[in-house]
Amino acid sequence: MLRDDYNIIPVFLAGILHAGVLAGMIFAFDFSRPAHPAVPLAIKGTLVTEDQIRRPPPPEPEPEPEPDNSEQLRKEAEERKRQEDARIERDRISRLKKQQEQETAEKKRREEADIERRRQEAEKKRLEDVERQRAENERKRREAEEAERQRLMEREIAEEQARLDAMNSGAMARYVYAIQQTIQRNWVEPASAKPGLECVVNVRQLPGGEVAGVTFGQCNGDDAVKRSIEAAVFKAAPLPDPEDPTLFDRNLRIMFKPEQ
Repeated sequence: MLRDDYNIIPVFLAGILHAGVLAGMIFAFDFSRPAHPAVPLAIKGTLVTEDQIRRPPPPEPEPEPEPDNSEQLRKEAEERKRQEDARIERDRISRLKKQQEQETAEKKRREEADIERRRQEAEKKRLEDVERQRAENERKRREAEEAERQRLMEREIAEEQARLDAMNSGAMARYVYAIQQTIQRNWVEPASAKPGLECVVNVRQLPGGEVAGVTFGQCNGDDAVKRSIEAAVFKAAPLPDPEDPTLFDRNLRIMFKPEQ
């Protein structure tokens, strides 16, 4: 049996079949139109040699492989991921920083509030101590004043009692009489003086008997008489001292009544 390794027979039969179909079409077309002079057909053919028939068709050229950009894509993906990770990290750091700033501000606020609270407490305690010390000082002052007042009062009472005792003993009468006699001895009677002269003389003296001032109460003498009595009082200074020092009085009330 003849082997047809190059498919020559089918190709040949297909060519005959196509030629018959083409001739039938031409024939049918010619009978459907009016008769015309026969025009020789020009057939253009290509000589195919046996070698060309037996030679397999050249293989189609394989498409050029697309450039491998997987490495570039990988790098771009890695860069995008790196940038995304960096953004996430920046956001995280920003949140942490903001949280830290808030915590720091809150801590500072609490510290300032605590300092202010302690300052107010210290100020309150200081004011309380000052007020307590002031009250204590005031209490001590009042007690000291009361004690001093009590002491003075007791001394005055004692002095007054001694004075009363001295007066009751006649020492005061002798003291006043001595002053009266001293003033009368220094009095120069004016021409206007009349019998029965009586004048109340208020003598203000200093310790030691020095006379500081003279005024008159009820007096039946004229101005000349009053001037003469005043001169006699100043001339009598220093006035006599009492037997008992408790009888000394800065303000003496003397009845000037000269002996007739």
